[in-house]
Amino acid sequence: MAKIDDVARLANVSKGTVSNVFSQKRPTSVEVKERVLRASKQLNYVPNHIARSLVTKKMMNIGLTIPHGSFFFSAFHTQFINGVILEASYYGYRVLLDMIPLQKVKTPFLSSYPIDGAVVMSPTKDDERINLMHKAQIPYVIVGKAMNDHISHVCSVDNDNPKIMNSICKYLIDKGHTNLMFLNANELMTVSIDRKASFIKSMEAHQLDVDEYMIHHKPALNSSEYMNYGYEETITTLGKQGKAVTAIIADDDRTAFNVLHAIKDLNLSVPGDVSVFVISGDLSMMVQANPSLTSMDLQPSELGAQSVRLLMHQLGLRQGDFNKNVTVESKIVERNSCSTC
Repeated sequence: MAKIDDVARLANVSKGTVSNVFSQKRPTSVEVKERVLRASKQLNYVPNHIARSLVTKKMMNIGLTIPHGSFFFSAFHTQFINGVILEASYYGYRVLLDMIPLQKVKTPFLSSYPIDGAVVMSPTKDDERINLMHKAQIPYVIVGKAMNDHISHVCSVDNDNPKIMNSICKYLIDKGHTNLMFLNANELMTVSIDRKASFIKSMEAHQLDVDEYMIHHKPALNSSEYMNYGYEETITTLGKQGKAVTAIIADDDRTAFNVLHAIKDLNLSVPGDVSVFVISGDLSMMVQANPSLTSMDLQPSELGAQSVRLLMHQLGLRQGDFNKNVTVESKIVERNSCSTC
């Protein structure tokens, strides 16, 4: 196990300097701090967490709050969490995963919560977590877009969702698809609100009407329908209602697999009868599907890492000016589930 002497030797600084970087007891130049942190990461050096907390008066923990639900994490969640944990460890921080149901999170609890800051994932409109973090003056970063009344200038990390939806619609329309069905995220989520507006705008820009059956929303996390989202919507729209949908945009990989199941039960094929596009999916699962699924690469690990870096700016561990709203690039990864109409 690496010791402080090993870090000092590799970073070419004194033991006292290494101690100062982790305790933040005395100021250290950005260049020296980065050198020490790189050496620590390379050697897997872990400082004494309890001792550091006593010296810095900080918990040396950050919270990662994710909406509660009776479900397994998707690949997106897993990759995002990995990005958060790895980046937090670079600064000597541990991550507390908060899966407490929102209705049980109260201000007194937050004020005694053993964290120095938090990353808030999957925000909803008027998200109570954001209101409580703001009221308790706990530094936080939103992964997504905040839509809380009277709260502005929030630090956030996100993909460019309007650009994503415009790219997907254009991709499908260029292949001749004019009757699209969009299986969106839950209607309370801010990403869902953004994507719905962008979907409608993109369709209208191509002089295409948007009917009610074209847009659906994922059920609540604690509902019995959550895990099967996409199946009944596809059966009802294409089968029972007989709508001539030729392309389906699925919010995530679980939804997409439910769609594939429904299309098979309707005796239709992908992409022969219906094309399928996945917004957020596990790249390895997309390849293994039959047919392999065309998707967006949202870079979940980078979203996680950037959210921690932004939080570290607020906690004073990263110096200099910084952009409070970071956008992580995304791109279409073309496979075999979309064909010309």
